[in-house]
Amino acid sequence: MAGTGQPIAAPGVPHPVPHSVLDDLQALVGGTMLVSLGVTLMSSAGLVTGGVAGLCLLLHYATGIAFGKIFFVLSLPLYAFALRKLGWRFTLKTLGAVLLFSLSTELLPGALQLARVHALYAALMGGILVGVGLLMLFRHRASLGGFNILCIYLQERFGWRAGLVQLAIDALILLASLALLTPSAWLLSLAGTAVLNLTLAINHRPGRYLAH
Repeated sequence: MAGTGQPIAAPGVPHPVPHSVLDDLQALVGGTMLVSLGVTLMSSAGLVTGGVAGLCLLLHYATGIAFGKIFFVLSLPLYAFALRKLGWRFTLKTLGAVLLFSLSTELLPGALQLARVHALYAALMGGILVGVGLLMLFRHRASLGGFNILCIYLQERFGWRAGLVQLAIDALILLASLALLTPSAWLLSLAGTAVLNLTLAINHRPGRYLAH
């Protein structure tokens, strides 16, 4: 049924088997760790990415406030929307993922110190890591809050690809970053964001993944 948030199997295809609690837990931990590593790579090279993470990096560069703290606060407004449209299980898993992500980005600099990272590598590998991490979360009915919630809802409700919707939103965020980044950093940020969203658009299509 439309609006239920649950995938529907095609005729002749077995009904999808729900993920177990352990399945969801490993996806939440693994997905958030991948995203935090990707964001750390981009941040170490002075780059930005899209979504709420991109906004948080811009605010971090402008104010010096820790990325994880900004991310947690900016993710709060869409929880009411997620609870109403996508259900309490999605909302609770998303809240858990956001808490884990905020914590991991705070702790990661103490565990991993990058003396030097090539900006192009940071952009491309950072985009891949963030994209794969988000893909793990999306496939386990979770997200990292913010615009991810809206993208998942639009895909499940109207069939719009989450990666393409996210790409449109990210384009606006990158335009806003022009004032803070050098031209080369901006172009590399654009490349990383494109890799991120292509990863989602190609691998998270409506109807392709049936388990829930």
